Amino acid sequence: MTATIDQVRVLIDNALGTGGRALRLDRDSRLLGSIPELDSMAIAALITALSDHFDIVIDDGELDAELFATLGTLTDFVEQKRGGETPAMSPQRDSHGG
Repeated sequence: MTATIDQVRVLIDNALGTGGRALRLDRDSRLLGSIPELDSMAIAALITALSDHFDIVIDDGELDAELFATLGTLTDFVEQKRGGETPAMSPQRDSHGG
C-alpha cells in the first residue's frame, strides 16, 4: 500500500494545488476540514484524477464524508477498488434474455 498512498498524496497535491503540503500527509492525516482547498470542486477534480490514474470506476453512491476523512481512508478505498471489484455500472442481462 505504500506505493498507493504515495500516489494518492501526489494526486491530492496536484488536484488541490497545495504547493507540496499534501506530500507531507501521513496515513492518519485528516482531509475534510483540515485542508482548506478541499471543497466540492476539488473533490470532483480529485475523484477524476483518482479514476484516471488508477483506472477505477467511482460511482456517486460510493462518495461520502467518511471516504475523505483521512488519507488512510481514501487510500484504503482506492486499494479496494483496485482489487478487481466489478464496477456497479456494468450492464447485466436478466434471465429472460432481455
